Amino acid sequence: MPRVIIPVGFSLGPQHRYVRPADPTPESWEVHLGSDMLELSEDEVGVYGAAFLDVEGHSKLRVDRAALVQTLLNAPTPQVEAERLVDSLIGRGLLLEFDPEGPLEELFRRYRLFPTAEGMGTTSEEPHFHRMGHHNRPLVAVQNDTYVMWAFSFVHPNLWDACSYFARADDEELNEGEAPIGLSAESVAREVAMNLPMMIATQCAFLDPVAVL
Repeated sequence: MPRVIIPVGFSLGPQHRYVRPADPTPESWEVHLGSDMLELSEDEVGVYGAAFLDVEGHSKLRVDRAALVQTLLNAPTPQVEAERLVDSLIGRGLLLEFDPEGPLEELFRRYRLFPTAEGMGTTSEEPHFHRMGHHNRPLVAVQNDTYVMWAFSFVHPNLWDACSYFARADDEELNEGEAPIGLSAESVAREVAMNLPMMIATQCAFLDPVAVL
């Protein structure tokens, strides 16, 4: 059963008409999604943007479809079409529902993860946490496996392949006498999945469907 809902794709911003006098209202908003560029209406981009808002909720895996709809209904200007618009964006692939503790291989084979923030490394006080953020301001701290996936997984065909490669490297890159720490593609993917909503909500990463060319 889906537990969380997250935005997918990379926003390209508003697009205005080539008219004079200038029209201050954008004609549409664009989102890069896989091999496509999708146009969103003002109502649609409002829903898409609202999916980023509750960073604390995302960090605790509390933002699901019902919570997103409630956020939209409780907004200063309530979005009365919230349920329909959320369903529409899910259908268009711009919002994704999944269970971070459920099966992940099929899901992760459909997506790639791209970093969109500065890597800020570790601190002497917390050498086990790797930080990422914007303008020298750390926003997310994750364990090593997730940090490596955040930084390098986009070079692989999909996120599951990246997790599998990293897990195999645990065995293949051992020095003589070293014992493997027991990584598996599933364990790496699980750690990524638990941190994915927070990384996306803080705009430190974006998830993109594998392009079909």
